[in-house]
Amino acid sequence: MDVAHLELLRELRDRGTITAVAEADFRSPSAVSQQLRTAERQLGVRLVEPDGRRLRLTAAGRLLADGAVEVAGLLARLQRDLDLLHHSPAGQVSITGLPSATEALIPPLLQQLRDSGISITLSDDDVAEADYAGRAADHDLVLAHSLAETPAGAEGLLVQMVALEPLDVAVPVGHRLADRARLTPSDLIGEDWIGVPLGFPFDTVRIAIENHSGTELNVVQRVKDNRVVEALVAAGFGCALLPRFTTRARDGVRVIPLTGVRAERRVVALARPDRAERAAVRVVLDALTEIGRRLR
Repeated sequence: MDVAHLELLRELRDRGTITAVAEADFRSPSAVSQQLRTAERQLGVRLVEPDGRRLRLTAAGRLLADGAVEVAGLLARLQRDLDLLHHSPAGQVSITGLPSATEALIPPLLQQLRDSGISITLSDDDVAEADYAGRAADHDLVLAHSLAETPAGAEGLLVQMVALEPLDVAVPVGHRLADRARLTPSDLIGEDWIGVPLGFPFDTVRIAIENHSGTELNVVQRVKDNRVVEALVAAGFGCALLPRFTTRARDGVRVIPLTGVRAERRVVALARPDRAERAAVRVVLDALTEIGRRLR
């Protein structure tokens, strides 16, 4: 049984199409199809079957794809233990994730790892909550956020909490609420609101505010970038939610704690279990968790 064939079936299960697998591996779809046919011939069973215009895994294919996760984890643990016999953890760790979390966590991480032999390859990715889990196929660690214990779609992944961050209400300086020490949902009745796209975690708090107050907020804009949100608030175009630890001080904006509804996000690191077994990845995970605890 070829480990490469098992990994191919796992990739097809996770990515959904031969084209997506080919793009991830920088191969042609025909090369991936050829490898599938070779695997079927060697194993003596059908691994895929037609499903409309696509292919889907057969029962045997699903069985082997699930088993590939266990095999990959075992091989990763063996490689980790072998490496640690003679070396300190080292190597490259790829990280992607939401910009506000990477801004707060990655600079101190890089400082902490400067002379460690571990290098970080970084990208940022601002997507809906349910889309972060899919990034774990292409990166060692994914920094995501959620108002729930686990981000949507993260089943089968390692999920490690890095930070618990309150979400505050941002209002323009000079606003009728700017001098308040705390705000409740009822205080926000009638306010223009600068929201996030549907499916993003902060929008869950907006819905909770509306349910608590019995009145819909007047959502005037929906944008992803917190810096743009800050600028719109400062210019007087509405109120918004901003994360407490990762929001910079900005002239023209006052941030005020929100009570009466749950208003906090969990910043978490997601990883495929086999990737998380790497010694260098474990070092980075531990460092991120330590840095997250220090955020204030």
